[in-house]
Amino acid sequence: MKTTRRKFIRTGAAAGAAFGTIPLLGAAPGHRYKTALIGSGWWGMNILREAMAAGQCKVVGVNDVYDRAMNASADEVEGLNGDKPRKYKDYREMLKKERPEIVIIATPDHWHALPAIAALEVGAHVFLEKPTAHTVVESRAIVNAAKAADRVVQVGLHRRIGPHHVSGMKFLKSGQVGDIGMVRMFVSGGGGGVEKPTPHAPTPTGMDWDMWCGPAPKRPYCRKLTPGGWRNFLDYANGTLGDWGVHWLDQVLWWTDEKYPKAVFSTGGRPIAGPPVFTKDESTTDAPDTQIATYQFESFTATWEHRKYAGKGGESHPYGCYFYGSKGVFHMGWRDGWTFYPSARNARPVHEDPKFDNVKDGHNIPPLWRDFLDAIEQKRKPVAEIEASHRSSVLPMLGMISYKLGRSVKWDGAKEQIVGDADANAMLRREYRKPWEYPAA
Repeated sequence: MKTTRRKFIRTGAAAGAAFGTIPLLGAAPGHRYKTALIGSGWWGMNILREAMAAGQCKVVGVNDVYDRAMNASADEVEGLNGDKPRKYKDYREMLKKERPEIVIIATPDHWHALPAIAALEVGAHVFLEKPTAHTVVESRAIVNAAKAADRVVQVGLHRRIGPHHVSGMKFLKSGQVGDIGMVRMFVSGGGGGVEKPTPHAPTPTGMDWDMWCGPAPKRPYCRKLTPGGWRNFLDYANGTLGDWGVHWLDQVLWWTDEKYPKAVFSTGGRPIAGPPVFTKDESTTDAPDTQIATYQFESFTATWEHRKYAGKGGESHPYGCYFYGSKGVFHMGWRDGWTFYPSARNARPVHEDPKFDNVKDGHNIPPLWRDFLDAIEQKRKPVAEIEASHRSSVLPMLGMISYKLGRSVKWDGAKEQIVGDADANAMLRREYRKPWEYPAA
């Protein structure tokens, strides 16, 4: 059924009112920001739909290296709000010609830094999907570019604004959990089993594979890489720790006054999936199916763990973040809300159900987008501002550096250097494939 523009925008506004979010302030009547999308796939369109529903964007351009995704997104935009965005295979051409005021970036991780910096340099505000980048120095370069341009960057760490996350964090900081000495972050589940290699194949018609790989190593095309499997290939992302872990690590940094850990150690591997395979004819993913990372802070220890097999097992919660305090255990969840289990005898648990603007996806993009626009209008930092989001995004990167090296690393967060370990420090960045140039930080 075709959705009219009026119905589409009215529905989005009603969703905002239902969750008590703050209305936009300071916008000129009828003002619509020139908006461009880099990365026109499933998640990019999820964000752009919410931007259109908020009623303050004029979509002037969509970019993707794959014609099929780009054409579909342009057609959907026109059907939803009547805009006729121009289509671009190269984001640089789009930024130069369209000069957008807002740019949404929803590409694979290895393609976050260069487009974000380029968008900031043309004066755009940026809505950047998490994590901020693929390597530490890339992420720092985005922070520096945002400061130099004096532009707002909102990162897609939507748990920062989700209603039950906000109320749960308030409860957690109230002292009712007591002194917290340990935090355990985790995601469990999946069927598991040995991963069979997937044959390499011709690039789909209409896809610029060289541009898809961009500054990262150019592997042969494999259907496991796209549309979303790249998260499990370490040339392009940081596995489950980088994908899921960044949300929960961000919750930890939101709670604590400490900005970074002193040391990080990670171990794991692929005991169920099997060793990675990469030949001229076929390949598997290479991210770990089992991983534990320990983050040593001054006043507490935080651990991350994931396994991609064995199902839910005996866990009462399949994912989340346990805060262990002197007065009990607090669980910050996702689709299961939050729960406090007091240690006092006969005390009853305290629970709050989750709330989402989009119940199907379990995300809170509409209020995050509205906060982004508010931050632009009010000239303030958004809830998932770039500096804090950078620090959260760095933690999975450090975990993966430790995992690859097989040893712990000492982190000087103020200097953003690994102490006394030249090999580890070299991994804070990586060589780009020519002709792409690594951003200066």
